[in-house]
Amino acid sequence: MSGSTRARKTAAVTAAAATAAVTALLCAPSAAAAPQPIVGGTTTTTTAYPFVMQITDASQNQFCGGTLVSATKVVTAAHCMAGESPSGVRVVGGRTYLNGTNGTVSKVSKIWVNPDYTDATNGDDVAVLTLSTSMPYTTASYVKSSDTSVYASGTTARILGWGTTSENGSSSNQLRTATVPIVADSSCKNSYGSDFVQSDMVCAGYSSGGVDTCQGDSGGPLLIGGVLAGITSWGEGCAEAGYPGVYTRLTTFSDLVAEQIGS
Repeated sequence: MSGSTRARKTAAVTAAAATAAVTALLCAPSAAAAPQPIVGGTTTTTTAYPFVMQITDASQNQFCGGTLVSATKVVTAAHCMAGESPSGVRVVGGRTYLNGTNGTVSKVSKIWVNPDYTDATNGDDVAVLTLSTSMPYTTASYVKSSDTSVYASGTTARILGWGTTSENGSSSNQLRTATVPIVADSSCKNSYGSDFVQSDMVCAGYSSGGVDTCQGDSGGPLLIGGVLAGITSWGEGCAEAGYPGVYTRLTTFSDLVAEQIGS
């Protein structure tokens, strides 16, 4: 994650310290920042994580990740979808490698972006895509609004994506994964000041850095106990000491997401 949200068309913003920019993890062909994948992780496959989706442009160039929560619904970050139209977006499932041709490609019939979203650092960073083609893959369950205890400090979470493997590095052709501990809200507040909105965000990472999501991972899942509990959103740099990754706190938006899934 680079000093701004991890999304395709998000411009840098002023961080609490006024000296650090916050960059979106998103990474599309038109992105201002270079693509960047899971830092400090290992390669994995969509067979192991069948619900992890590539979000691409119409030419199947990946710029974000998403999580399949029903056969035709994908949860991702609002900053991934800001300014997008359904005709320009595709969702690819069952494809471990970015340069692969296997799997299922679906057009998008509807993009729902949280109506309160303005910028990832202001929170409300959640979107739901409705697919034109059903995905034949196992779906992920997601947290309920009452599951707030899952974010206990120190709890192990799993991150996944095709983003870059180092800050300002090149993107990973193969899906990658890593585990990171949930960070106490007080510690995250110390790192990010007023840009950390406790009701909408949760942090995960090591105080020493070294493992993190990065550009290109935006919109992908933060799994706790195998359940979707967060969405890759933003952070200062990628895997920097003292700056954990920031994820959408999905319990806050679970009821809104459920409405979209049922619609």
